[in-house]
Amino acid sequence: MTEQPADHSDHSASAPRTPSTPQTVRWTTPPTHGGERLDGRSVALVSADRVLTGKRGQAEGSLEVLGGANDAGARAAGRGGAILVRGREILAAGTAAELEGRLSELVPDVDPRKVVRLDLPGATLMPGLIETHDHLPTSGTDVEYPDYGPHEVARLTLNAARAARELLSEGVTSVQSLGARHYVDVALRDAVDAGELRGPRIVASGPQITTTGGHAHHAGGAADSVDEIRRQVRRHHLMGVDTIKTMATGGFTTGGSAPWFAQFTVEELRVMFDEAHRLGKWTAAHAHGVQGIERAVRAGVDYVAHASFVSEAGRTEFDPRLADEMANAGVYVDCTIVAGLPGFIASDSSYAPPARLLWEHGVRIVAGHDAGIPGSPQRAYVGGLQALEEVGLPRNEVLLAATSRAAAGIGRAGVAGVLAAGFEADFIAVAGDPRQDLSVLHNLRLVAARGREFRPDRVEGLPAREVPAKPIGPAVTLAEWRERSVRLARHPEV
Repeated sequence: MTEQPADHSDHSASAPRTPSTPQTVRWTTPPTHGGERLDGRSVALVSADRVLTGKRGQAEGSLEVLGGANDAGARAAGRGGAILVRGREILAAGTAAELEGRLSELVPDVDPRKVVRLDLPGATLMPGLIETHDHLPTSGTDVEYPDYGPHEVARLTLNAARAARELLSEGVTSVQSLGARHYVDVALRDAVDAGELRGPRIVASGPQITTTGGHAHHAGGAADSVDEIRRQVRRHHLMGVDTIKTMATGGFTTGGSAPWFAQFTVEELRVMFDEAHRLGKWTAAHAHGVQGIERAVRAGVDYVAHASFVSEAGRTEFDPRLADEMANAGVYVDCTIVAGLPGFIASDSSYAPPARLLWEHGVRIVAGHDAGIPGSPQRAYVGGLQALEEVGLPRNEVLLAATSRAAAGIGRAGVAGVLAAGFEADFIAVAGDPRQDLSVLHNLRLVAARGREFRPDRVEGLPAREVPAKPIGPAVTLAEWRERSVRLARHPEV
């Protein structure tokens, strides 16, 4: 049966209007590309050959699968997988036949004939993908901190709105923003939540908390004492962030900050994370070197970005003792494995974020790509998942890292990342089976964010500028750090 798109037609201006209060008014963006099969309000039964729930299967290394209809006969018998959705909530998941038989129990107030039925033969239904590390105001094709002059806030906001649509067009239905000047991610989150713009669920951090002159100090979140740290956390809370993000070490792209050195003491980080947790915030730390990783973990951080174990020589030096400490602490880690990184590692293995080694030690690896920084555009999300498999993470672990584990990693456990009763209706359908080949994640048949279909834009991305924008401050690259290390090593003892 072919379902009808929701009626979004305008009513006559002369028709009588019922007075309403601001509390009852809810604006909704118009349908994309001419119609939506799921409107975010109706009851819908969505079926496919199989459903990947985002949970582990009973066999070691497997994923839970509902249904399994690989031919027309099996589909006709209702052996495919399905979910029942009401508005933005999943009511049940099971086989198509099972859910059809339970309609009167699950939605007793709805005539079964009025349930929208959307069948997707040849497809896999699965949780929407989750980007755990994004910088929404930047495109990934320009400098990290472009100087937009007097139009900075407006340009960053427009960039963020574009990035949100690009992510949703790639099947990403939730994203954690880990650094946005002027709190533009907070404003965008609220606009998406209100239905004013289409985009994924946004977990917002605002500007990163760093030190004066430290990594990403251009963002405006500097703090140099315990009192200043508390004040920054409280200001972020006042501005409405979800996550407190700090720069526990220097970085590769800010002149004057060293990625292998910590920027805060354990005491300072503990004050930051304790204050954040007191206010109900998630915590995340950018940390490359062992010193900063160790301090952040011991201070009680929830999430670590990068964890490259980079030394003063600009190379990865894995510490198994620290990996065990990270696993015991239960922190979530993104090693920022982006599309193209495996090729870089193949030509120069001295810098190789140890995602596989950390996973073997029991660390919770999630799919975060530092999206938006130069070389990591939002549209390359699936390429990042393929890269994570290339560096050694098993394919099913990659799928968990991109869905249910990612949801927990951004503080949204029990809300997103799983297709089960009570979770929000964020899901995608892809042609094929991603357990066999991650590239099928490019073949989107359906994207639904909180129960409402989004027709993906044709994402061609932004071309790299022939002349990059002027950066706010000087940058430094990994190659420059290494060159300095080589120069120091060859200098004679005097």
